[in-house]
Amino acid sequence: MRVLLIEDDRKAAKLLAKGLQEEGFVVDVAPTGELGEEHAGVNEYDVIVLDWLLPGKDGIAVCRSLRARDLSTPILMLTARDSLADRVSGLSTGADDYLTKPFAFAELLARIRALLRRSRTARPAVLRVADLTLDPASRRVTRAGASVELTSKEFAILEVLMRSAGEIVSRTRLIERVWDEASEILDNLVDVHLSHLRKKIDRGESSTLIHTVRGFGYRLGPFQSPDA
Repeated sequence: MRVLLIEDDRKAAKLLAKGLQEEGFVVDVAPTGELGEEHAGVNEYDVIVLDWLLPGKDGIAVCRSLRARDLSTPILMLTARDSLADRVSGLSTGADDYLTKPFAFAELLARIRALLRRSRTARPAVLRVADLTLDPASRRVTRAGASVELTSKEFAILEVLMRSAGEIVSRTRLIERVWDEASEILDNLVDVHLSHLRKKIDRGESSTLIHTVRGFGYRLGPFQSPDA
């Protein structure tokens, strides 16, 4: 799951990003509203955490602008302003939830997960490809009914592949969805993670589900003959 955190307070942004990353999220941080809009325009996010009091373009203006583009990504507004009028203003502008500062990280995490649950209503709760299942909510993976233990990166890679089952997923797309923009991605890093993931998913099974499409990327699904 990928989160965009739009927060100008460097210390707060660093702490929040670290906490979310420890919970398995990929986090991009934007220190201004303008940069936040740029990120949201070129990347796909599962949740946007947006501070109200930003330098230049504030959170209300950013939220209004994102909704004007028909961006449906859930937005959680953060602010020290806690009057009823302020809460109504934030929600009326297009925010899906509103959290006043100071707050406990556990509450922020719970609200983000609640927004993710709501946004999944149009998607299957559990992803299935052949005898492989992935539950985004519980973060549980099974193959032929047996539980498979994955690292957070392996889980994120598998989710991307399963949401595009049968399609070729490029290395570039995996990097964009699984790693944050500040990461230094080595050329073979994706291949290393895919190798570990393939061993956990396909080892001992009669059919292989994760395939390398040489020169293009990866595909998840039953084997397909080149002539098919």
